[in-house]
Amino acid sequence: MRTTAPGRRARRTLAGAGAAAALLAGMLTGCQEGPAPAQGDRGAQAGPRWNTAPTSVAAAGDSITRGFDACSVLADCPEVSWATGSDPAVQSLAARLLGQDQVAGRSWNHAVTGSRMADLAGQLAAAAQHKPDLVTVMVGSNDACRPTIGSMTPVAEFRAGFDKALAGLRAASPASEVYVSSVPDLQRLWEQGKDSPMVRQVWKLGICQSMLADPLSPAAAATARREQVRARVVEYNEVLREVCAKDALCRYDGGAVFQYPFSVEQLSRWDWFHPGRAGQARLAELAHRQVTSAEPPR
Repeated sequence: MRTTAPGRRARRTLAGAGAAAALLAGMLTGCQEGPAPAQGDRGAQAGPRWNTAPTSVAAAGDSITRGFDACSVLADCPEVSWATGSDPAVQSLAARLLGQDQVAGRSWNHAVTGSRMADLAGQLAAAAQHKPDLVTVMVGSNDACRPTIGSMTPVAEFRAGFDKALAGLRAASPASEVYVSSVPDLQRLWEQGKDSPMVRQVWKLGICQSMLADPLSPAAAATARREQVRARVVEYNEVLREVCAKDALCRYDGGAVFQYPFSVEQLSRWDWFHPGRAGQARLAELAHRQVTSAEPPR
């Protein structure tokens, strides 16, 4: 067996004592500074961070994002779109983020009037080809706006469609952020226009009959029908929130659009249901506030 010289043994003893002291000091310091972050917190800190200043924008969705009925009757008007429009009166989200002179070259609108959740995957696939910094999504109104209550999109189907669409975008463009707008409160839109004879005549053309049919009827069946549509919209919004929450680069608007009190002056003068220029401007303002916030809405 080998023996150790007294001096070397003393140095080892001192080194060990120093290490122990350092360890103890670290433990005491940790106690003074508070508990270590939970595992979930550390994971959140290590994940991707939301970029509040994206430099390109792609839009997906339905007639609202296409500016339908905002400029002329029964026609799209993408230049006033809240997401990617070029109209200075609207100051779209793209214009606010990129500057008015960059809208044409750095934003793309893949929304299609009449689209439902089942169409979103294809739109996001097209949007992903641009590898945009930000993708906006506003879809769900047409899933609730159907000829009858029974033909509204089932909630489970709506969820499956959003899961599929978001997963496809994430696979094709991993770094793209996604801003998801809540579905508007269709019952509030009914309340804004129902007392106008001219509006009621326009609604008879077939706009959102699940909500707008027999707009003045006080019958229990009509009231229950309208309440069912609103309840379905609430369920859709909960799906949007839950699915978006699972993606670190997805931000749901917290119900901002659903809760916004649209007035008659902010709706289309042709159908009093879709947003007009003023309504599109309010949508752009809401989105810009959410996208540029350091923290997601609560």
